[in-house]
Amino acid sequence: AGVATMTEARIPDCSETLKELERFLDDELSAHQRNAVRHHLDGCMDCLGAFDFHAELKAVVTAKCNNDEMPPDLLSKIERCFGVDFDGDGIIG
Repeated sequence: AGVATMTEARIPDCSETLKELERFLDDELSAHQRNAVRHHLDGCMDCLGAFDFHAELKAVVTAKCNNDEMPPDLLSKIERCFGVDFDGDGIIG
């Protein structure tokens, strides 16, 4: 008897659900996993509260980050660090 995972056909417990909240919010779970988490959230007020908190936090962070511009030299520094042309201008750095 091994440890059950969300890939099995069952409802995840609170611990499993809480571990998967970020992936659930980012739509990174399979349809089966999403349905299992959604079903658990429908019946568990504690996990639903945690979900609401994470969803609101994600929305606030997204809103704050979308309004800020990257400092002009930061992308160049990142490109030099990784040796990758992220902005597609043909220049690293």
